Amino acid sequence: MTVASVYIDGRWDIGRGEPVDSVDPATETLLARWNQADTDQVVAAVTAARRSFDSGVWRATAPARRAEVLRRIADLIDERADDLADLVVREVGSPITLTRALQVGQPAVNFRWFADAAERGPRGGYRERLPGIRGPVSSESVLVREPIGVVSAIVPYNYPLNMVSWKVAPALAAGCSVVLLPSPRGALTALEFMRIADEAGLPPGVLGLVLGGPEAGAVLSSHPDVDMVSFTGSSAVGSAVMAQAAATHKKVVLELGGKSPNILLPSADLDTVVGPSVLRFCRNAGQGCGATTRILVPEDRLDDFLARAAAFIDEFVPTGDPFDERTEVGPLISAEHLARVHGYLDRAVAAGGRVAVTGDRPAGPGWFLPPTLVTGVCNDAEICREELFAPVAVVLPYRTVDEAVAIADDSPYGLNASVFGDHDEASAVAERLDSGTVAINGGGPMRPDVPWGGSKSSGTGVEMGEDGFAEFFRIKHLNWQVTS
Repeated sequence: MTVASVYIDGRWDIGRGEPVDSVDPATETLLARWNQADTDQVVAAVTAARRSFDSGVWRATAPARRAEVLRRIADLIDERADDLADLVVREVGSPITLTRALQVGQPAVNFRWFADAAERGPRGGYRERLPGIRGPVSSESVLVREPIGVVSAIVPYNYPLNMVSWKVAPALAAGCSVVLLPSPRGALTALEFMRIADEAGLPPGVLGLVLGGPEAGAVLSSHPDVDMVSFTGSSAVGSAVMAQAAATHKKVVLELGGKSPNILLPSADLDTVVGPSVLRFCRNAGQGCGATTRILVPEDRLDDFLARAAAFIDEFVPTGDPFDERTEVGPLISAEHLARVHGYLDRAVAAGGRVAVTGDRPAGPGWFLPPTLVTGVCNDAEICREELFAPVAVVLPYRTVDEAVAIADDSPYGLNASVFGDHDEASAVAERLDSGTVAINGGGPMRPDVPWGGSKSSGTGVEMGEDGFAEFFRIKHLNWQVTS
């Protein structure tokens, strides 16, 4: 049975494009079959969003009413948490314990935070009165922050509901209309979210959904009726999005890749830091842009670190059935992706590297890759420069802290980083790193009120927090002369 795969102007329909199979990456069994939207359907979704925005049906709605709908979405996510978790595990293979907290629980938190943000307005408020100017020509000024318009929200598969919340929640809170394009690998979760959003009471056209691939993305990145593109994915596709958006000079926010460093300072206690260092590159089978996949270790502690990491992986990081409460590492998303990662490993070994540590792969079907540590490579090696999106990390020795910082910053990316050691020393090193986020001695949990973004090839603009909310507004200056 082919499922409805487009939601345009408040109505469900079957896509008129090519058929696609959604497959469970842990069992390799068919979950559903659906059709991609064709170009006409993608354009229709943009047109509906444009019409809804221009009519004011949502952007002119009182912020309190917008907040009410966002809170209803959060409540429905909570009410259906078990079913959503089951779907996410089956569709993308995230372990059930991670899924409950981060894949399903966190999106509800995000929608509630942006409901509050809708009520209080962006930083500075929806209308900000500036100090008047008195002189030969006296004047008064007001800054008006207005929703930017129609937003194309293009999201990846790895966190299929959480990434939706990162884009859709702030856009709706600001008063924008949105067309959502999920990764085909996370399509089923996005469809379920769309049913929730529809039930929550959004007016027709305010939030549309199309399923598709690069052709749909090109329309959403280039269409003149789109005012902003918010994209999360690879740096290569992000470059294409930016180029497609350039002709109409639309705003782009790009959250792209990473090859994030984890520096273990000489003062770090290996008994304490080995476990978190392993888990940070293994979470969600390494399919996360912020995974710290370059581990920098003092040269004289390299062998000790590897031995402790091997023991930790063997005892505490099992790879297998994502529904098993004990599983830490589930499958990669597809057979093609698994083959791609094996290609990186094979080339690294052929160039003189060594797979120093690896876990056990479960028997049977599934696209599993156990945690893997590679040594014997330099920071200019391919495996150190490119994002693998897998539970694979390279371990790089260093002699001095200055050298460690230089290695950490010698990367095309600047998204995330981690430093372990004496707090004052680790904080000083964190200040030196070219990275959008730095966790000191483990950092803290994910929170909706801080921005996420990076430098270099890790993207442009930020998501989440007050700064991420501000991305969805434009500023208009009203000014007039007054008598002194």
